[in-house]
Amino acid sequence: MAIADGQHQQKKWRLCPIWQSATASSSSSTQNLHNNSQNNYHDNGVSSDARAASTVSSVARSILPARRRLRFDPSNNLYFPYEPGKQARSAVRIKNSSKSHVAFKFQTTVPKSCFMRPPGGILAPGESLFATVFKFVEHPENSEKPTGQKSKAKFKIVSLKVKEGTDYVPELFDEQKDQVTIERILRVVFLDPERPNPVLEKLKRQLAEADSATEARKKPPVDAGPRVVGEGLVIDEWKERREKYLARQQVEAVDSL
Repeated sequence: MAIADGQHQQKKWRLCPIWQSATASSSSSTQNLHNNSQNNYHDNGVSSDARAASTVSSVARSILPARRRLRFDPSNNLYFPYEPGKQARSAVRIKNSSKSHVAFKFQTTVPKSCFMRPPGGILAPGESLFATVFKFVEHPENSEKPTGQKSKAKFKIVSLKVKEGTDYVPELFDEQKDQVTIERILRVVFLDPERPNPVLEKLKRQLAEADSATEARKKPPVDAGPRVVGEGLVIDEWKERREKYLARQQVEAVDSL
């Protein structure tokens, strides 16, 4: 029986010659890999652990999402009062939460019925602004109001890290495509203007703040210095002083007669 078992074992191993060669090949490959690792370490002065860590880090950067530079309020939706046949407005607050200057730009799936003000810009670290979005509200196909429902219209905001003093132009995002980050995709949600809603009240406050900021930007900057009437003319203040001086001279001349 022992001889038979031995013969059976020999036959079993003979049926798997590939396994034997693969085992030997695996051992040889493992030894070669170890030798190559040692050679690379001595030749380049870089350990295999450092190489592995660098590789893992690069892979992680390619898999993990990019860090957001901007914050939004509202964070995911753009709310519009549902008024068919009219141009409705929405507002979103954009804040630069990073430590560098950031350029941003709006993109939309419905450019024919929507536009943004401003369509893009540059924010300093910690700076924020209100962007106003205008959208023409079409009449529904049926009599039902699509309030509280998400529209097919979407708005995408992209960002780009820029140097301080950079002037905003839309071409910045084309020149540095590899550095552009998709910050957020906002969906359109309609609200019933006739029903009390805290979201609608918040929208009204944001629109009022956006209008105030727009009016403030339109006003000319306040100049604390003297006002110049025009090129080549004297300053108003000096003109007024001279007139007073001449008036005093005339009075003194009359008194001396």
